[in-house]
Amino acid sequence: MTSLIAEPSLLALDISEFVPHRAPMILIDNLLEHQPDTLLTAIHISQSSAYFDSVISGVPNYVGIEYMAQSIAALAGVEAKLVGDKVRVGFLLGSRKLQMHIDHFELGQTYHIKVSRLYQEPSGLAVFDCHIYHQDQVVASANVNVFQPQDTQAYINDNQLEHSASK
Repeated sequence: MTSLIAEPSLLALDISEFVPHRAPMILIDNLLEHQPDTLLTAIHISQSSAYFDSVISGVPNYVGIEYMAQSIAALAGVEAKLVGDKVRVGFLLGSRKLQMHIDHFELGQTYHIKVSRLYQEPSGLAVFDCHIYHQDQVVASANVNVFQPQDTQAYINDNQLEHSASK
């Protein structure tokens, strides 16, 4: 967490600079605005969008949770870049208060995702308030729980050891 604010030139970098994903699994298109603990991103639905379904002429609404999660990852990436740290992997743990007000994200439409950190523990466990907007109207919202360990590989190794020991 930092109180620095990203300049537009930083936000204009390719999304892959901020999230530990690679195409075609990068689902958000643009970083629009950063404030401490908050990021606004955008997606534009096209026929080449991941999970595009020609039957519904859009992307199913359940993909919205991943739009939220990748926006949270992008916020962590922006914050890491601002302090000269590396972009790290995080884990989506779950959500509460998930509400979807649309059946799908429509072809040709642009949606904005706003994620705001509500709480974060030193361990890396955090809760975010997330909203997806279409033309200033909320179309999806949730509180999203995430975990970002300081050392991802050590965390994975420790959990594999614990799992092996419990067998």
